[in-house]
Amino acid sequence: MTDTMPNADTPENNWKRMSFKGNKVWVSVTPDGQVFEKKDKVLIKYNLKQDYEYWIKKDSLEPLDQAVPAGKKKKKSPEKSSKVLDIIAKTRDNCIQIYTDGASSGNPGPAGIGVLLIYKENRKEISQSIGVATNNVAELSAIKVAVSHLKRHDLPVRVFSDSSYAIGVLTQDWKPQANLSLVAEIKGLIQPFADLEFIKVKGHAGIKENEVADFLATSAIKKGP
Repeated sequence: MTDTMPNADTPENNWKRMSFKGNKVWVSVTPDGQVFEKKDKVLIKYNLKQDYEYWIKKDSLEPLDQAVPAGKKKKKSPEKSSKVLDIIAKTRDNCIQIYTDGASSGNPGPAGIGVLLIYKENRKEISQSIGVATNNVAELSAIKVAVSHLKRHDLPVRVFSDSSYAIGVLTQDWKPQANLSLVAEIKGLIQPFADLEFIKVKGHAGIKENEVADFLATSAIKKGP
């Protein structure tokens, strides 16, 4: 995962377009137009309006012409993104929305979870260190903590996660070889809900709430136990 850090000691309001993993991003630059670097890392945003910034390895950055044009990308991706955004819009007023993310620095290594719970005008953010763990454990732990915070089982719940693993072992016929007790515990927690669904989202695809969950998870690692 990309690393989120405070933007202290970085140029303000100086950004230029470049490419990262085939996607167009905004990169922090110095007043003279040079890419701002710190310890071989550069600072990016996917959207200038988003609140969070990401440090990535300088070698991962490419010229803007290396970005894949929107029309050349696989057709399924825009369709899936559009469907997810439609679901988010439709559930905003009548469902509890949960966005979860887990992060591990080292896999296994220091790990953290990020949770954003939304119900109408109410929002709750959770950023918590879980000690040393794998990324998969962090993803599952974020879901466990999120569901544990819900007091009512009668309201519709939609859990948005960018972890194919977590959604697979919880909702599909995947046979987990590890984390069996954690998976079983989460399945027990979600069983009483009358209407709870998991929805796969793509990480860093412009979904602000998912970016918030990512930020909360990576921030938890920095804060430590």
